[in-house]
Amino acid sequence: MKALRRLLSLALAALLALAFSACAEIAECPQVETDVVEITKFGNLALTITSKSFLSLGYELGDIISVNIGDTSLDVPVCSDFDDADVGAPLCRVAEAMDPDDKNVLLAINNGDLATWLGIATRTAIDEDPGYRWVFAEAYAGGVPVTLSLVEKGGYLEQIKLHRLQMSNNRADYPDLTDAQYANFRNIATTGMGANVLYRTSSPIDSKYNRNKEADAAACAAGIRTVLNLSDSESAMKAFEDYDQSYYSTLDVIPLDMILDFQSPFFRDGLAQGFRFLADHEGPYLIHCTMGKDRAGFASAILECLMGASADEVVADYMVSYYNYYGIGSDNPNYEAIADTNIRKSLAASFGVDDISKADLAACAQAYLLACGMTQAEIDAVKARLGTDIRQTG
Repeated sequence: MKALRRLLSLALAALLALAFSACAEIAECPQVETDVVEITKFGNLALTITSKSFLSLGYELGDIISVNIGDTSLDVPVCSDFDDADVGAPLCRVAEAMDPDDKNVLLAINNGDLATWLGIATRTAIDEDPGYRWVFAEAYAGGVPVTLSLVEKGGYLEQIKLHRLQMSNNRADYPDLTDAQYANFRNIATTGMGANVLYRTSSPIDSKYNRNKEADAAACAAGIRTVLNLSDSESAMKAFEDYDQSYYSTLDVIPLDMILDFQSPFFRDGLAQGFRFLADHEGPYLIHCTMGKDRAGFASAILECLMGASADEVVADYMVSYYNYYGIGSDNPNYEAIADTNIRKSLAASFGVDDISKADLAACAQAYLLACGMTQAEIDAVKARLGTDIRQTG
């Protein structure tokens, strides 16, 4: 009995020690009172507190924090990349300590628009650069105060490990890839698609990921004639260094400057506008954003579905980007989890289905494009363009 009491005492002491330790950890991360200083192009909320200041208070990547904005309270993970969270999930984005830039903390939704989702502001189109303006809701006309506080220390670390992928912008680090693969450039050859008609890639003009020259050369080799640029405005597109010397500058390009919220009416309007442009111009066609992974991946998937591709084909094409950038092949244990939280989830939400493998994807894509504002005649014109083979002449 004495031994049992001693064990219970030791157990109680251990529990108290853990509780004290947890309290101490939370005490090391004081509550933060801050404000929204800017709403970014994608609807992210930039806070007045910088990443450096926030991290200096004891907060770390992988922590789960409570975010209070007006009457809304969210528990979100602290991440350094939007892709650390699932598509459609909110997050707190900080620049890591080794980042030389003292960037503001961002509150965001991965592939979403947090400002609109929270009802803080409305994005309206304007003629002047940058092509949009955020109009704050009346309740936030005097400012948007935000409170941040710790919920769980390191509670999201394991999930970050799942999401965290390593890539390089150094061509020499990808010796097993061709230049086209390094640029994430490829022909889309899923069921129903004409031969040599539709391609996707990273940006042939934006040097952010050091793949633009390879992408531009691949576009030239494929004889691309028409481009859907999902990432840039016309002024931004033409401002890139060496734009005038690129093959890309000789093509028919529609700069759509699309946001990353696939459910947003702005994204849907842009997609419809881009597909109408495709139907009115000659192929081969090229779709790109910056990496050719998210916006270009979703737009390509819609067209693949429309032309009759199976769910497996759509997923396989989408996941090629994860091999080209991160070396994630179908034999990687994270392959299915990445597909589930990205393209499967995005298409299911857009089509209003639970499982894309059990859906009539062609009918879903057609209904989706009609809801985007396209007419049946316009959709038929897109299908006619994409279903017709193009004979390569090089």
